[in-house]
Amino acid sequence: MKLLVTGGAGFIGSAVVRLAVERGHEVVNVDALTYAANLQNVAGAAGSNLYSFEECDIRNREALDRVFALHKPDAVMHLAAESHVDRSIDGPGAFIETNITGTYNMLEAARAYWVEAGKPDHFRFHHISTDEVFGSLGETGKFTEDTPYDPRSPYSASKAGSDHLVRAWHETYGLPVVLTNCSNNYGPYHFPEKLVPVVILKALSGQPIPVYGDGGNVRDWLYVEDHADALLLVLGKGQVGRSYNIGGENEATNIDLVRTICAHMDDLHPEGAPHADLISFVTDRPGHDRRYAIDPTRIREELGWRPSVTVEEGLRRTVEWYLANRDWWQPLLARDGVGKRLGAG
Repeated sequence: MKLLVTGGAGFIGSAVVRLAVERGHEVVNVDALTYAANLQNVAGAAGSNLYSFEECDIRNREALDRVFALHKPDAVMHLAAESHVDRSIDGPGAFIETNITGTYNMLEAARAYWVEAGKPDHFRFHHISTDEVFGSLGETGKFTEDTPYDPRSPYSASKAGSDHLVRAWHETYGLPVVLTNCSNNYGPYHFPEKLVPVVILKALSGQPIPVYGDGGNVRDWLYVEDHADALLLVLGKGQVGRSYNIGGENEATNIDLVRTICAHMDDLHPEGAPHADLISFVTDRPGHDRRYAIDPTRIREELGWRPSVTVEEGLRRTVEWYLANRDWWQPLLARDGVGKRLGAG
């Protein structure tokens, strides 16, 4: 199968690219190489004759038409997105342009290609989204595929809009789509502005580790390589027009997650221990959702998928990876906004 993967130089997209190539799929990596992209993420796959790269912005419809005509993919895995909530608070425009307008362009380019090819039954458009579109949970309950949308940030609102477009293109035009909404990802190659790498790198440098509010916000943590496995499964076996929630079955408060990372740092990098002494509570960000949790019953019962990595094991692997890959993350610290407090309102 030939896959066109948008955002394939990003965190989750690159995990998909690496795994797809490993499993023998041809992959066309389409990425605009914005601040969070890094072709080093796919360096291991880039040497394969199954891999090709197109530097292309999904906001450019003409460029997308060219890519589809040239590569003739069997399926699209649409991961390209602006994804950092804090950045969406400071600059929502880029999120609207990329996540909504960009998704519209992808849908139209894919539809034109699909129609021109005679509407082949095997073609799929897989839209990858987030659990943040569902809003915030109380102390109990979990998100299902039928949970009403209730986005609270410019980021989640833009992703909700893109989800609605994908469903509309299926219902109106018959485009064969599948959708997935995932919980918080973490793991190797995570851009160093997100919580897990921030904690690791702050602990490593002996700097204060910022924790928003009281640290009681709850997230369901999904190891990125587990997520990539689930995405390829949904692409291959998911029911057309259906959505699947992908969760790690690993709920944790932010403060407990941070303390777990610090404990792994104490063990793997004893210099500076106890690293938990560096924890510093800071003013919460505006509209910070209190709790996310995913009910993964559908993907488990229909497709037989469950996460294979616990949060304890996954965090240890992630700490080990960052300690061993300074040459990957150190240059990224100089990129725009990295290391600064964003989204304070």
